Amino acid sequence: MRNYCLSVLICFYFNLHSQKNHFDVLIGIENKINKYELTAMKIWDLAEMGYQEKESSALLQKLLKEEGFVIESGLAGIPTAFVASYGSGYPEIAILGEYDALPGLSQKAKPYKISNNGNAGHACGHHLFGTASAAAAIAIKQYLFKNNKSGTIKFFGCPAEEGGSGKVYMTKAGLFDDSDIALHWHAASINGASPKPALANKSAKFRFYGISSHAAAAPDKGRSALDAVEAMNSMVNMMREHVDESTRIHYVITRGGKAPNVVPDFAEVYYYSRHTNRDEVIRVFDRIVNAAKGAALGTGTTMDYEMIGGTHELLHIESLQKQLHNNLVKVGGYSYSEKERIFAEEISKSLGVTLNVEFVEGIQPYDSSIQAKGSGSTDVGDVSFALPTAGFNAATWVPGTPAHSWQAVAAGGTSIGIKGMMIAAKTLALTGMQLIDEPKLIEKAKKEFNIKRGKDFKYVPLIGNREPALNYRN
Repeated sequence: MRNYCLSVLICFYFNLHSQKNHFDVLIGIENKINKYELTAMKIWDLAEMGYQEKESSALLQKLLKEEGFVIESGLAGIPTAFVASYGSGYPEIAILGEYDALPGLSQKAKPYKISNNGNAGHACGHHLFGTASAAAAIAIKQYLFKNNKSGTIKFFGCPAEEGGSGKVYMTKAGLFDDSDIALHWHAASINGASPKPALANKSAKFRFYGISSHAAAAPDKGRSALDAVEAMNSMVNMMREHVDESTRIHYVITRGGKAPNVVPDFAEVYYYSRHTNRDEVIRVFDRIVNAAKGAALGTGTTMDYEMIGGTHELLHIESLQKQLHNNLVKVGGYSYSEKERIFAEEISKSLGVTLNVEFVEGIQPYDSSIQAKGSGSTDVGDVSFALPTAGFNAATWVPGTPAHSWQAVAAGGTSIGIKGMMIAAKTLALTGMQLIDEPKLIEKAKKEFNIKRGKDFKYVPLIGNREPALNYRN
């Protein structure tokens, strides 16, 4: 009985001691808020698009190098991809960071639509994503150093999430093979860590080649590449009636000719196909290719296509998700200042919604049921099939704000975005420290991962064998 009581006291002391150390690390993150805010806002202002994030990547590398991390850059054939490492031995915790912006969404940090005189904007909050993840990696590094603990923390600088599939190439290159757990987060309008779906995705640019001629004087001599694009789009739009209801197909005509009186000899259309299951995505994409072939045949043109991106759906690990949720609850939400509330009210008006800060000030209840409709895609999906992976959302936008909107860019450039970013950094750091302290949590996650992925699983990237599409935003 005495030995049992002694064991309980030792465990109690150990937990108290660990909790104090964890708390000290979280305070350390808060003490560096000015540094992290400066980094995030520099990346927000740069707004560099996929595979063009030269300065944004350099800023995060510099931040981590100054904290004692060893940097490896230019990985997986991508100049802006890098890994920052600290420590040695088991466990190895991977934290994902992104930093690419979206084209056509330049916006000032104002509650009304006004361009920031740029070509792109951080409408998905990746300036906050990359910075918070770096802050968490630095905090975990401090925990390892101050407590003389074994373990490795790696920050993965991941370019071109927005359609460029940067993490797919990093996964193909085996960069995640030595890590035990991967953690990530994302900008959002609420705080929550319930498992959320991400659709598998294949994307490509279809290019048609015709014959130019005078559209009025010699139309019979021409073969319109734009006609081929429009014919393809018409067939794909008819196809929407005959696909599974979870299928998502989007396109944009990127090249359509130069002048109405010249029959276009070149046209291009950029397509995405998505579904909850990668096998169905492949089937849908093959039908889109056939529509392109038919359009070329029917218009007397020729066609080729270039794969741009391809990602797996997300594989969720319930034990890790619940751990993130519990830690997000511990960290808690935040309150708006009077200035922030005025800003948020104006953003809410632009969205046609009533401001509700319940899950800004608090955390959305955990819900293990996954609703697939209306979801996007992420190249984190491929990482999730390489090792146990989990993520969560932090409220960096005004409630009700959709991703890829000017409202998201605006809020992400204010103190609202920074407050959400700090919640994310602390939640990631706390989870990483717990995994280092309790390896049994990692082993539990790995067992669940192996069951869910299946013993016969073989990783086949949906992008095929192509090299990174480094110029896809040009």
